[in-house]
Amino acid sequence: MEVVIIEDEKIAAEKLERTLQQVDPSIQVKAKIESIKKSVDWLMKNQVDLIFLDIQLSDGLSFSIFSQVEINTPVIFTTAYDQFAIKAFQLNSIAYLLKPIRIKDLKAGLNKYRTLKTTYAIDFENLLNKIQGKEPHYKQRFVIQIGDNLKKIDVSEVAYFFIFKKSVYLKTFKGNAYPLEFSLDKLEGLINPKEFFRINRKYIININSILKMRALSRSRVQIDLTPEPENKFETIVSIERASNFKKWLDK
Repeated sequence: MEVVIIEDEKIAAEKLERTLQQVDPSIQVKAKIESIKKSVDWLMKNQVDLIFLDIQLSDGLSFSIFSQVEINTPVIFTTAYDQFAIKAFQLNSIAYLLKPIRIKDLKAGLNKYRTLKTTYAIDFENLLNKIQGKEPHYKQRFVIQIGDNLKKIDVSEVAYFFIFKKSVYLKTFKGNAYPLEFSLDKLEGLINPKEFFRINRKYIININSILKMRALSRSRVQIDLTPEPENKFETIVSIERASNFKKWLDK
């Protein structure tokens, strides 16, 4: 397993590296990075299996790293935040290690990673809002330009967002499709995750657009949407998202 440690205290980073080697000698620490800027530069060029991330770095909160570079790597936070703030991490299903790090906690975090073996789609802005006691603000409407005309579409009117021929569109419950200048990755951070879920690389769906669901092999789920998309075979929940999709439905 290859990991990177993002930690601005040199002694803490070296201690974590030694503890990782003690717990599992096969773990390779590819880099120890102390700042947001250096982390962004390194992560743009390198890929690891797991990130150990200190929240407070010398040049700011480490969440800003993920607004500058797209990363789906699992994250284990190392933090000195108190137990009240830790609830935010639990709500976001993120593993964390409370400083000073104990070996048994480190083992538990690594075991959780090995058990899940999936990518993490972490909403860092939402997480930061929870820590600071703020309610997240989600987009309420889109303004679409059609020729010389502008059209307002409330988010509640959107059945799903989708990619067609490398462009992103929204489709309303009335069946109208309009192009957007957002990527699906960007949209995920703008819309309410209680109402919308990204089922695969091409679709983000509104929970109210689900007409029917069928279980497929390898935990996948086939979804019939309303209004019906051009290609219904593209509306299958991907293997890596299936578990979180079922949790989303059951909230």
